[in-house]
Amino acid sequence: MRRRRLLVLAAAALAVVVAVAVVLVVVRDDGDAERTDLQSAVALAPSDARRVVWTDWAGVRAELGLDLGAGSDEAAVEELLDAGFDADLTSASALGSSAVAMQRSFGFSPASLEWEMFAQAGSGASLVMKLGDGVRTDDVADRLRAIGYAEPTEPDGLWSSDAAVVAVTAEVTPELAFVALDAGAGLVVASDSTVGVQNVLDADADAPPPIPQGVVDTLGEPLSAVLLSGEEACGALAMANADPRDQQAGEALVAQAGAVDPLTGFAIALGAGRDAEVVMSFETAEKARTNADTRAVLAAGPAPGQGGTFAERFAVDEVRAEGTVVTIDLTPEEDTMLVSDLSSGPVLLATC
Repeated sequence: MRRRRLLVLAAAALAVVVAVAVVLVVVRDDGDAERTDLQSAVALAPSDARRVVWTDWAGVRAELGLDLGAGSDEAAVEELLDAGFDADLTSASALGSSAVAMQRSFGFSPASLEWEMFAQAGSGASLVMKLGDGVRTDDVADRLRAIGYAEPTEPDGLWSSDAAVVAVTAEVTPELAFVALDAGAGLVVASDSTVGVQNVLDADADAPPPIPQGVVDTLGEPLSAVLLSGEEACGALAMANADPRDQQAGEALVAQAGAVDPLTGFAIALGAGRDAEVVMSFETAEKARTNADTRAVLAAGPAPGQGGTFAERFAVDEVRAEGTVVTIDLTPEEDTMLVSDLSSGPVLLATC
């Protein structure tokens, strides 16, 4: 997904039932590199966020070869949505059903956004959008005022909508009910509650992110990603979500594959050229090395609960254990919706 300078400490060949994966224990020198957009966005997520969804809209448009902006017509926005969904780059976005109405009424949309981060937390959901070139927060304020949002007394205050007054709210996601504008950062923060917006405004960018930092750092700069906390991964992706027969099949496959430990974090991401990876984190480096072996076996075998096999969905290119993080590099098969498949359960290779 991104080039990394790695010092290889050890390597071992791992034979699996269907394929062979290589497990490397490495050390990465991150130095003082600037934060990626993803790192900056996740740092704004509420401290109790359990699921973070990332869409790099500028990267998606470039990948699809589409030159859009704030002035693009609705047909062009529809083309972006259709092509992005077919490429499995936008299926997780919170803005898909809202994009056309946003382009028409809000003055910005996925046609002009740099990126979008949607966080689901116990305290409320939060949506953060980075405006692209040619769109200013002043422009957004003018649009909000024109369509009937109640204006705050302070420039950085909360804009609010009343469905009885702001007709367009019936056409967009409820996450756009309350909006705050950060002119300095070029951000639009929104939520279906005042708490969701305030959580972002109060976020401490230097505090540990709700998703383990190792998972976020390893992802680099994906076009689309779903990141889960350990608790969410062990619940939402659990084989307990499968029917009893598939649960039994999963237990047998895990027993054959080896030891598994609970995840402390999980992500599935898709990058340019359909490069894909699953990233998992564990409590210790020793557990990561053990689980790298086990997860490599599971990723090459049957997919009870989802049907068929994982090999029908992707090829496993490499499995690496780096500190407490395990990365599985994948090549998706044609027409597979990998981000959707591996971000909702049951997912055997993510079993806890």
